[in-house]
Amino acid sequence: QRMRHFPQSKVEYILASHADPDVVASLNRWLVQTECKLVIPSLWSRFVPHFCTQNQPDRLVRVPDRGGILPLGDAYIAALPAHFLHSEGNFHFYDPVSKILFSGDLGASLVSNARAGQPVKDFEAHKARMRGFHRRYMVSNKILKLWVQMARQLPIDMIVPQHGAPIMGKQAIGDLFNWLEGLQCGIDLFDQRAYQLPSAEIDPISRQV
Repeated sequence: QRMRHFPQSKVEYILASHADPDVVASLNRWLVQTECKLVIPSLWSRFVPHFCTQNQPDRLVRVPDRGGILPLGDAYIAALPAHFLHSEGNFHFYDPVSKILFSGDLGASLVSNARAGQPVKDFEAHKARMRGFHRRYMVSNKILKLWVQMARQLPIDMIVPQHGAPIMGKQAIGDLFNWLEGLQCGIDLFDQRAYQLPSAEIDPISRQV
């Protein structure tokens, strides 16, 4: 099905924003069935053999922490630093021709399959579907602000996360940026209450047989 519109012989790159299984669990099939190269954060490149039947280091493109420009025909793809959103080594990928930013877990929303196919143009009505995920999986407001300051420099027509609905249009994208800049998340929300010794009386972990 994935080759219905594009022959596998033409696949040049597989872009891995980070090494979580929901990103790279199918990696072995891609490397076996195509001649592509894997673009992955340098930090996570040493984990690739855990997902593959063969070690093929010559097919790895290791992206340094600063990011970089990936040539693609007469154009290019930009690998943008997105560290700690949510992974320690993480990149987003920007296509300057379509002006689409592929944002990994940033911008993800918990929606039905049908809704995921409908671009969001009214962010205010959508953000409730994003709040819980971002508060837990994004590391801190400081990191969100640094990322937004970088992303505002790009002309972006659509932000496409790996989960949920894409966000389209200048107004909705601007509203997303404003929301992220003010969001308390991750370590902002933790204090000593999250780090207490468990009790056998009140914190039993059920045993499943």
